[in-house]
Amino acid sequence: MLLLIPGPVQTRPEVKAAMAQDIAPWDRDFQAVYARIRERILAVAGGIPGVHATLPIQGAGHFVTEAALRSFVAPGAKVLVPMNGAYASRMARLAREAGRIVVELPLPDTRGAVAADILPALDADPSIGTVAMVFNETGSGIVNDAAGIGDALRGRGVRLVLDAVSAFGVLPFPLAEHPECDVLVFTSGKCLEGMPGMGFAVARMDRAEACAGQAGSWSLDLSDVLAHARRSGWGSIRFTPPVQAIAAFDAALDLYEAEGGQRARLARYAANRDVLYDGILALGLRPYLAREEQGPVIVTVHQPADPRFDLMAFVEALKRRGVLISNFYNTAAPTMRIGTIGAITPDDMRRAVGAIGAALDEVLPRAA
Repeated sequence: MLLLIPGPVQTRPEVKAAMAQDIAPWDRDFQAVYARIRERILAVAGGIPGVHATLPIQGAGHFVTEAALRSFVAPGAKVLVPMNGAYASRMARLAREAGRIVVELPLPDTRGAVAADILPALDADPSIGTVAMVFNETGSGIVNDAAGIGDALRGRGVRLVLDAVSAFGVLPFPLAEHPECDVLVFTSGKCLEGMPGMGFAVARMDRAEACAGQAGSWSLDLSDVLAHARRSGWGSIRFTPPVQAIAAFDAALDLYEAEGGQRARLARYAANRDVLYDGILALGLRPYLAREEQGPVIVTVHQPADPRFDLMAFVEALKRRGVLISNFYNTAAPTMRIGTIGAITPDDMRRAVGAIGAALDEVLPRAA
């Protein structure tokens, strides 16, 4: 089966094989693996040793995103969220339900946010101390200009919390160049092509220490993750983790480095995207985004206007042809979400385009 969703993604055999073992989380041999992973992540993030640290949290991306918001935005403080996608809406909800004051900035979900969108909102309310934003929106496929926005925030003394869940390892955002960023977060089962189960924050240690005690949750307190690492060692973890997923992630990082790192992976995903985007057009379908706004992680497509079209029937027809896509959408207009990330190639995408065409013929047969 060719898995084309924006995470969890299709993985290599080496990654799957790494899970086929029993592991004691606090065994010294495994602690060495865990400590090594933290260092490797810091390098991918472009962080500075001694300034930034990798702070893991078990669970899905929502868990580590909530941990970042709780840990770096004080209760009752204002946080600006650019609202241009489903995951921005989720980020706003996480912050609001954690007792932070969310200032929503409505933007269209058909283009990425830029600094010119953000600065007027900060001018209008100087009490906003943090911007929390999604780097790559897998609802529509847009990419927000995290680097440009970060540069603008740095000049204002405003902090940044960056949800890089579906961007990390592919879209560059070197932390050494962005001291305004308190923390970025991502998960193991996205662009680094590991298994799901672990969330990772890469954070400034001075900011984590300065914000200690404000999370309101032991489990989701990144400053406590840092304190534990300093107390018990970087190979130690607070609570029982999904150890097999961590072992698989170590193998996935080997493959990432062998491929050539961020530049090489972005090039492959961009090639996947281009094949799919062009193929969708050739089938007479309409991409949700203009080409210049289309990111490399997911291509969202308008559903056919034919009233006979049923998304679930199409997904099942496609699955019978060996291709699995999302069976839901996150846009106001009815769409289809087709991922371009994971251990897949442009040739896989060509096969997927052929399967999409055949599935469409099945669910929307032409009149004789």
